[in-house]
Amino acid sequence: MGRSKCTTAVALALCATLAVMLPELVAGKRYIVGGSMGWTTNYNYTLWAANQTFYRGDWLFFVYDRNQNDIIEVNKTNYETCNAEHPVHNYTTGAGRDVVELNVTHDRYFISSKGSCYGGMKLHVHLSRIPPPPRAAPSKSDSSTFTVLRSQLVIPAVVTIAAIWDSLLLLV
Repeated sequence: MGRSKCTTAVALALCATLAVMLPELVAGKRYIVGGSMGWTTNYNYTLWAANQTFYRGDWLFFVYDRNQNDIIEVNKTNYETCNAEHPVHNYTTGAGRDVVELNVTHDRYFISSKGSCYGGMKLHVHLSRIPPPPRAAPSKSDSSTFTVLRSQLVIPAVVTIAAIWDSLLLLV
């Protein structure tokens, strides 16, 4: 019985260490469409989108008055003419808080089909390629290698050993 608890503690400590060491790029960024204004009339979504950089895996959060607006994805032609008759997808769930994952690599087009599109309530999302990771600066001395090893290996290893030690003390 004691050995089972020890094995569980070691497994949990290793999982925690791996979670700490995973890069932050795993999760996409979350955007509230229109920022503090949300998805509403009398707002320039073209300007808002131009100030953002969207990547595959990001999320769009549409916050709006469900009685006044909706979220319809259309093709480029229907986006330009505000035509919602043949939508690619209707994201409106009725709650006024809808989420769209940017899970494809092509541009996306969203409009409100309740007449507000003609007033500018439409959004074109251009998906950019994920930039390559930055190149490491050339090493000037062996001390920089030690610093990297210390931050990426030694510190998580110490935390793991401390967690295992702590769990073993609880068993005694």
